Amino acid sequence: MGRFASGITIMSTSQAGVAHAMTANAFTSVSLDPPLVLVCVDKGVRMHDAVLECGYWAVSVLAAGDRAIADRFARSGRHLYSQFDGVPTVAGPKTGCPVIAGALSWLECRTWATYDGGDHTIVVGEVLSLGTGETDDPAALIYYTGQYRELRGS
Repeated sequence: MGRFASGITIMSTSQAGVAHAMTANAFTSVSLDPPLVLVCVDKGVRMHDAVLECGYWAVSVLAAGDRAIADRFARSGRHLYSQFDGVPTVAGPKTGCPVIAGALSWLECRTWATYDGGDHTIVVGEVLSLGTGETDDPAALIYYTGQYRELRGS
């Protein structure tokens, strides 16, 4: 799978007033009518229970300059209450879930269905709202052959 380029996103939710997040590259569009997306969440991380319990979540599509944010939320063992310190976010307008400020785009979702996916749960979400970031350089952060890379439009 290392030869398959994938975009890098941050999935976030809020459980009992505490924000949770994880880096996810297993994210894709599922349907246009209704608008559905999916993300795969490792059953062994605290984000798993938080997103399933809350039922609402956001996805921020990262720009090329967001490598540090991708690395931060990819690490296990972050302190729960300070994991967002220094990371600029805004509250999603429909769910209040954290959205990374300056992301290329973002979506807010309500869980539509979940499916067993081995050591992951496949979480399908109905898109409630979405938007694009304001940027002069819309280069995307992608993952390919075990490394972060930049993808620039023509």
